[in-house]
Amino acid sequence: MQFTADQIAEMLHGTVEGNGNATVSRLSKIEEGGEGSLSFLANPAYTQYVYGTTASVVIIGKDHPLTAPVQTTLVRVADAQGAFAKVLELYDRIKRNKKGISPQAVLSEGAVHGADCYIGALAFIGENTKLGNNVKVYPQAYVGDYVTIGDNTTIYAGVKIYSDCVVGKDCIIHSGTVIGSDGFRFATGPDGGAKIPQIGNVVIEDNVEIGANCAIDRATLGSTILRKGVKFDNLIHIAHNVEVGENTYYAAGGVVAGSTKIGKNCMFSGQVGIIGHLKIADGTIIAAQSGISKDTKAGESYMGSPAWEASKYRKSYIHFRNLEKIVGRIEKLEKKG
Repeated sequence: MQFTADQIAEMLHGTVEGNGNATVSRLSKIEEGGEGSLSFLANPAYTQYVYGTTASVVIIGKDHPLTAPVQTTLVRVADAQGAFAKVLELYDRIKRNKKGISPQAVLSEGAVHGADCYIGALAFIGENTKLGNNVKVYPQAYVGDYVTIGDNTTIYAGVKIYSDCVVGKDCIIHSGTVIGSDGFRFATGPDGGAKIPQIGNVVIEDNVEIGANCAIDRATLGSTILRKGVKFDNLIHIAHNVEVGENTYYAAGGVVAGSTKIGKNCMFSGQVGIIGHLKIADGTIIAAQSGISKDTKAGESYMGSPAWEASKYRKSYIHFRNLEKIVGRIEKLEKKG
């Protein structure tokens, strides 16, 4: 990737201050810079670095004030952070623009793929599986029988997608994640637990991103569902028959037990655990390391384990911190009595 400052300004609807022919071929932090690199300045706390940066071009807000001359070429834009995000997206798209089927890939009988696909070495595509246009399946990924994957979806190295699962368009699934593993269902008895066959699947709708080393279990019957726009961090476990609503975000280390229904536009911090058969309402916000053991109310925030409303938890926490003093006062009163 190689662009001039003028080309960057045109792409971002910005203006150039300095050398419009300054050329960049890589990205960098503003404090690191380097000749031929492109950086950005959005946070005022980093303004000090722009005066000495060796980056060839810096994207900066059109109204960002400077108090001394700079040696770098500036591209002034309406929103520096948003503009740099567009550059990152372009860079990532160019970097990942792989095409072609490796001779070491395996396409089973009846497997089909659309135009401009990439299937890397040692990737396995199962029987009667359908890949849309511009699908990327990286080396050593496994895609089972009768799987459907939509256009522009990327399956990174080492991902495992079991049979009959459905992945939508514009999705990203990161390395180590397993889609469609068996739900944890056993019929207990005097001779031990008998496995209950898990014959459902997983359905992942469009524009979903799943981080590394996640496990999304298939349903006992029907489907485990991630609705469109869901974003998962690394190390998330979703059990059988769970449904996660549109545009819900889940930070690392989360666990959701079977058959729980999560609404749309929820935000869960790291290490949140949710027991089974609950209804998590739209817009629920859950603080880190919380344990959810009851249904939630729409738009409410929760924290603690077991969790309750965050506003009540914070008030109670004041008393938790003073518990030793309170106990001491009670003991003194009892001795006097």
